[in-house]
Amino acid sequence: MLTPIAYGLAIALNLLVVFIGARFLLVPVAAAAGYGVPAKPDGDSAYLTVKGVRDLGYGILGLALLAFAGAHAEAWFMLVVALSPLGDTLIVLRSGGTKAVAFGIHFATAVLVLVDAALLFAL
Repeated sequence: MLTPIAYGLAIALNLLVVFIGARFLLVPVAAAAGYGVPAKPDGDSAYLTVKGVRDLGYGILGLALLAFAGAHAEAWFMLVVALSPLGDTLIVLRSGGTKAVAFGIHFATAVLVLVDAALLFAL
């Protein structure tokens, strides 16, 4: 029972990160607003592109690790990659974003990623 939950959550989280990365590349201003730090329509293209490429790459790497290296490698990846949403929490708070977005989206994501890492380590 634990295996399908751990794998399913890992797949869902990685696909979500792929989606977020693609969104930052395709509709960057809307994606930035959803992130919690609105971007200037005419001046933040580098920040938006870097965020998109980073997230897209992390999502694809996570899926590849799960498919080709297994649960243990994915668990280590999830443990390390949880630093990104934790950092995003601080970025949103330091940049004037709301606590609801910082904790309700970014911090909650970090917790969920860490829970999945624990589940994957348990397999």
